Amino acid sequence: MSQEVELKLALGQEGPKALRHHPLLAQPVQASHLGNTYFDTPEGALERSRMALRLRRVNGRVLQTVKTRGEGGGGLSTRGEWEWEVSGPELDLEGLAELPPAALGQDVLERLVPRFTTDFHRETRMIDHAGARIEVALDEGEIVADNRRVAIRELELELKAGEPEALWSLAEILAESVPLRPADTSKAARGGALLASTWKLPEGGNDSAWMHRAIVALDALADTGDGDWRLAARNAFEQLIVPGDDESHGDARWLAEALRHEAWLTTEFGCRALRLARHLPGAVALA
Repeated sequence: MSQEVELKLALGQEGPKALRHHPLLAQPVQASHLGNTYFDTPEGALERSRMALRLRRVNGRVLQTVKTRGEGGGGLSTRGEWEWEVSGPELDLEGLAELPPAALGQDVLERLVPRFTTDFHRETRMIDHAGARIEVALDEGEIVADNRRVAIRELELELKAGEPEALWSLAEILAESVPLRPADTSKAARGGALLASTWKLPEGGNDSAWMHRAIVALDALADTGDGDWRLAARNAFEQLIVPGDDESHGDARWLAEALRHEAWLTTEFGCRALRLARHLPGAVALA
C-alpha cells in the first residue's frame, strides 16, 4: 500500500485554458484518456466506509485501484492506495481478497457490481517547486451515473517527493491568475451522490470541520446548480468569523460575503480560500 498525498482544486470554466498558459506549467505534457468504472455493493457498502474501488482503462492497460478513506481538508488529503495491473475487463477478485481484512471483506467481494463511470482527458506535468517534486494533473471530462452527467474540471497536485507545504505554495501561486478553489469531494464520492441524487453535508464543529462543510457545499453546488448549497457554504464560512478575528478569520468573513453573489468564483476567492484552509489546524475524515 502507498500513501497518496494530494491537493484537489476545482476550476471555473476558464480555468483549464488559463492554466495551460501559466508560466509555471510550461513543462512537457503527457496526455492520456482515462475511462473508469467504479464498483460497490448495491447498497453502497464501500461508499459508507469512505472507500473506492475502480477499474481504469488507460493506454491499453487496465489498472485496478482501491483507495481507503481520506483524512485532511481544505482540498488536501492523505489516502491509502493499492493499485495493480489486471487483465480486465472484470475485477480481479483474487487480488482483492489478498488485501488486509480491514479493506474488503468476503461478504463485500461477493456482491460487487458496477455503479457509475468517469471518463476524462488528463494532462500531466511534473514540476519541481519549493524543494518538492509535484505531479500536476489537469482533468476534463464527465461523471456518468444512471444516465445523469456532471462535468469534471479539476486540478490535482500530487506530492511525489518533499513536504506537503509545497502543494499549498504552488496552489496559491496558480490561484493568483486562475479561478480555482479547494475541493474535498473525490470523483468516487461525486459519482455516488449523482447516482443517489443526494448530497450530504458533513457536520460542523471545530474550525476545520466548518471549513470542510463549506467546501463540500461548494462541491455540491458545482454538480447540482442548486443555490441552496451556496447558502450552506456561506453559513459555514460565517461560523469561522469571531470578534477581533485574525487574518484567517477575516478571510472567512470575505468568503461569506462573496457567496452572496452568483459570480463568486474569482481569483481572489481562490486565494483567500486556500489561505484560510492552509492555516486552519486539524484534519477531518474525507469522502
